[in-house]
Amino acid sequence: MAGQLLMGNEAVGLGAIHAGVKLVSGYPGTPSTEILETVAKNNEQGRIHVEWSVNEKAALEVAAGASYAGARTMVTMKQVGLNVASDPLMSLAYVGVKGGMVIVAADDPGPISSQTEQDTRHFGEFSKLPVFDPASPEEAYEMVQDAFTYSEKYQTPVLLRPTTRVCHGCAAVTVREEGCLEAGGRKTEGFVKDTKRWVIFPRLSYQNHKKIEARNEALSHEFSSYRFNWIEGAPNVEGEKGVRRGVAAGGISYAYVKESLSGDILLLRVGTPHPFPEDLALEFLKNLDEVLVLEELDPVIERALLQIAGKHHLAVRIRGKLTHDTANAGENSVESVRGDLESFAPETVREEVREAAFQTEDFKRDAPPLPVRPPVLCAGCPHRASFYAVKQAAKGRKAVFSGDIGCYTLGNAAPLDMVDTCLCMGADVTIAQGLYIIEGDALNFAFIGDSTFFASGITGIINAVYNQTDMILVVLDNSTTAMTGHQPHPGTGRTMMGEVVAKVSIEKVLEGIGVGRIVKADPLKLESAIQAVRQVLDERGVRAVIFKSPCIALEKPKTCYQVNEKTCVSCRQCIRELGCPAIVACDGRISIEPSLCYGCGVCGEICKFGAIQEVDHE
Repeated sequence: MAGQLLMGNEAVGLGAIHAGVKLVSGYPGTPSTEILETVAKNNEQGRIHVEWSVNEKAALEVAAGASYAGARTMVTMKQVGLNVASDPLMSLAYVGVKGGMVIVAADDPGPISSQTEQDTRHFGEFSKLPVFDPASPEEAYEMVQDAFTYSEKYQTPVLLRPTTRVCHGCAAVTVREEGCLEAGGRKTEGFVKDTKRWVIFPRLSYQNHKKIEARNEALSHEFSSYRFNWIEGAPNVEGEKGVRRGVAAGGISYAYVKESLSGDILLLRVGTPHPFPEDLALEFLKNLDEVLVLEELDPVIERALLQIAGKHHLAVRIRGKLTHDTANAGENSVESVRGDLESFAPETVREEVREAAFQTEDFKRDAPPLPVRPPVLCAGCPHRASFYAVKQAAKGRKAVFSGDIGCYTLGNAAPLDMVDTCLCMGADVTIAQGLYIIEGDALNFAFIGDSTFFASGITGIINAVYNQTDMILVVLDNSTTAMTGHQPHPGTGRTMMGEVVAKVSIEKVLEGIGVGRIVKADPLKLESAIQAVRQVLDERGVRAVIFKSPCIALEKPKTCYQVNEKTCVSCRQCIRELGCPAIVACDGRISIEPSLCYGCGVCGEICKFGAIQEVDHE
């Protein structure tokens, strides 16, 4: 055994490798992305098939096929990706698997980089699948291996639900030595035909449903003695009436509780929120009059304890999100959990933690306010030029701009103000269709990135062509999946196995679908980009503009721009219309920060006075 400093996502990836995983598929999304990338980086001799699939649904179905053949598989995604994968997930829960399958759905309390704060533990209840909820990177490494064992024992997919601070936190993790890997000794049986098992029919689903209910009841008992579910401490007794109090926690919230508590309270740790460890929870509740539940997102543990207390007629008060004793939105922190414990049982909070909190509050009062730094498109980002070109071409026209998920969502910010709607991946195309049907006199633009086009845009475009929609599709092709860390996609010609493959052409896909008019332009050649949009404004049906220019992270800048102070009149048009973070105003003068300038030249093209000029990039 050896110790390594690992990010939580790295721990999950290494844990899967050490459990003998044979296939890992997924779709990038914060906070889960590094899991699959860790497997790819440590994929010696390519013995594990690793792929970024076009979306989460495809990733889960690919893994299901490999699992049918007896291989251990893992699927990675963020919490909203599980929505996309839910169709095969719900059916696979009934069909089952042969090789162990772990589905990692990383939740994003806050949310920090997601559309929703949805709680994957509910998906476990909904799909009737086991859920593992690690409290640290160390546990994540161990739990993913346990999850494979349980998956094969009960022939079911298993959910692993790390949250952002577990995914991105770092810790010293004890990992197996290379020679101890389980992978080398595991043999894959191969697919064995059995239509009564692998072909889902209503009668089979009915029979399997009964088996699933019996299995989950057995798992509830088994999880009561699982190594990451336990009771510690002793009841805290308050006042003359002797009110016995305890705390229940799961996930990262358990770590926050441990950081704050002195230990003088009974504590239930829940590592498997579904099926809930009822026997263990009953033992915990029988000794108490009052319980505070600390968990992130939804009151899953709280509701489970309420149900058990009611079922067994226990006179215990359960407090948490439902009673407004803890926050019902946002992520927990050491500070928020300390505050909750102070309100519930102040004598149980460690004195040094309380003193540190007072010092923090004093520091906050004395410190100056932090500057507001809203997220913006990078300096030189081709999306800024694309949005500006469309804005100029559509000036004076009634237009609605439907956006999508990606860097280009930031086009909604002033001064561009070019994203009127954003719902979910691929919805730009279909939202634009609905808007056209109800308000046909407007120009409806749909902005979609190249990765999102392949992930979930094609279906909507087919729907638009088939249903005779009048809309303009704007494809923002920057040759990467930029927001999640520059992962390859079908249009890049690279795979996670290091293979160079044929690029899937967005233009040819659109032609095959039946898009009548397709024009292409480089958005950094601003005038020609504006003209490209104008060409399709007054045509009918679905037409497309493909703006192709690489993300600035893919190529080094070749030039730079600066402001000629002699010719600049400080009209601020460059700032007022572009919002590029490299262009700054100070003491009434406009300048370009050379360390930020990428040399795209768009600011130079819009300056009426020729005051922004190209210089050599040092």
